[in-house]
Amino acid sequence: MAINKKTEFKEKMQNLSEFAKAISHPARISILKTIAQKQECICGEIVEVLPLAQSTVSQHLKDLKEIGLIKGEVDGAKSCYCINWKKVEEFEKEIGKLFQELKVFKGKDNCC
Repeated sequence: MAINKKTEFKEKMQNLSEFAKAISHPARISILKTIAQKQECICGEIVEVLPLAQSTVSQHLKDLKEIGLIKGEVDGAKSCYCINWKKVEEFEKEIGKLFQELKVFKGKDNCC
């Protein structure tokens, strides 16, 4: 049985990893862009612009909502979603920090 050592890493690293996982699928990136372009809560329109089944889109929406990138409300059979800009900005800041930390070592490698 494999042992998950994820908890051995700092919380910020775990959060950044979860973010990367959440946007690692092109459908989720397309969903984020679609919601952002509408600049309002949107519902069934997401399915209309993606070449995916309703159930697949729903799963992607669930993944994005779990990480906090989107907010949504269920009103009967209707679910509406919008971008959680606060969370987007938090991830943007953390990714920027990561790349700045990596750049400290730029030009110091002896890699092939």
